[in-house]
Amino acid sequence: MSLVVDVRKRLGSFSLDVSFEVESSSEILALLGPSGCGKSLTLKCIAGVLTPDEGRVVLNGRALFDSAARVNLPPRARRVGYLFQQYALFPNMTVEANIGAGAVGVSREERVRRVAEQVRAFHLEGIERLRPAQLSGGQQQRVALARILAGDPELILLDEPFSALDGHLRWEFEMMLSDTLRAFPGGSVYVSHNRDEVYRLCDTVCVVADGRSEEKLTIPELFSTPSTLAAALISGCKNVSRARVAGEGGARGATLACDDWGVELRTTLPVPPGVTHAGLRAHYLRVHADPARAAGEPNVIPCAVDRVIDSTFSTIVMLRTPGGALLRYECEKDAWAPLAGARELAVVADPSIVMPLSGGDAA
Repeated sequence: MSLVVDVRKRLGSFSLDVSFEVESSSEILALLGPSGCGKSLTLKCIAGVLTPDEGRVVLNGRALFDSAARVNLPPRARRVGYLFQQYALFPNMTVEANIGAGAVGVSREERVRRVAEQVRAFHLEGIERLRPAQLSGGQQQRVALARILAGDPELILLDEPFSALDGHLRWEFEMMLSDTLRAFPGGSVYVSHNRDEVYRLCDTVCVVADGRSEEKLTIPELFSTPSTLAAALISGCKNVSRARVAGEGGARGATLACDDWGVELRTTLPVPPGVTHAGLRAHYLRVHADPARAAGEPNVIPCAVDRVIDSTFSTIVMLRTPGGALLRYECEKDAWAPLAGARELAVVADPSIVMPLSGGDAA
């Protein structure tokens, strides 16, 4: 299975310019980014709901869209299953009729067989005659997914599939969806702004920021070594400072002058061209109430405790850096208890966790 997407589309003042590939039938690729960045527009271009201005979409060697060759297949001819945010079920159709609507271009007998198969697969027995308004949100989700699979698609597109679900229902559907996608013989493209969902469900990720896609990464790469400001922020990095290379740039790491924190920090991570920021994950920092214990360690940041926030399962400590900006430190409640009375802390950022980042405005 292969999917190649390279499209551009202009809508008013917004420009979409995305390029990525899904390279195997087992791959679940995430498009991760904030609301309004162009993720859903990208899915619409793949599905044929929206026509790009230029570019191409190729699925398993078959051109779905190619502006140069003047190819633009209609949605029904693309064999692409599209799970919309609000499910898009036909309100006047029963469950079995909605599922059957996905089986396009097959005989009546085959449609009946596929509907029965999906009813069993998604545990919809007993509600086949009900209409969407009579179903719970979770049931509507299952019907929508059953309709997609009844069409025997080569590719599944999912647009924020949990946006209308809450709490325990959301968790149950996530587990069911994970099993479904892993068993699906084609690839999947999953749109989300939720990094936790992406971490649990996906194999690879393409960050989308302001209508533009970044380099595809594996999930471990996104969370361990993002190279751009947008990727670091969307992956949950809470601490970012404007920064510049102060020495020894290149693949072996560098010293970064972190202007907002008022310190220089050594990194052993690869340094991308055009570094504008440095990032530190809040959970990876180490702190000492006694500065002597940090003596000799690299990247020591002397900080004053600004405030302590007691969260449900952890403690969040906001620390004032020499440059005046705040640094966020998060730890288990038990880990903070021995330090609770401290007003000054020595924060250690190991060179392996200092992330050099490009792509932001450092001015």
